[in-house]
Amino acid sequence: METTRVGRALRMARKLLPAKKEVPRATVADVTLPALSLPLERIALVVCVLAKERAAELLGGLVDAEAGRALRHLERLAAMPSAQRQAKVAVEFGERADAANRLALFLEAAPEALRQEALRGLPPYHRSRFPQWEEAAPRTDAAPALTALAERRIREALR
Repeated sequence: METTRVGRALRMARKLLPAKKEVPRATVADVTLPALSLPLERIALVVCVLAKERAAELLGGLVDAEAGRALRHLERLAAMPSAQRQAKVAVEFGERADAANRLALFLEAAPEALRQEALRGLPPYHRSRFPQWEEAAPRTDAAPALTALAERRIREALR
């Protein structure tokens, strides 16, 4: 008995809904990819860092006008010394805006051994923010697992 009522209600609801309109098929112009959202220099930088051996091949797959510009960026980036290239990556894809605050929260909540190991692994510009913990305890060799944990927690705080 109940199934009949439900069936009737569904049929009535379908009558009240507007009929489905047939969607026209997409043309070739509609299927083309949108314009790149990243500047070509940043794309070339990522490709140079992550796939240096195949960088020219990967960038050559871009649209002709953009491929030429991207390859010129790649040549310029590949000619840079490694340190300069790493600095450019750090500037372009650097730390979070709230990285210092996140790092401070991590160091305040960390146990003493982990805090000391994390302070040893911090870059000097971050270490200078925490003079209260600088050289608080004599330096001892830490377990490799503790060092790895400290490095990971620092990366998580800064990203």
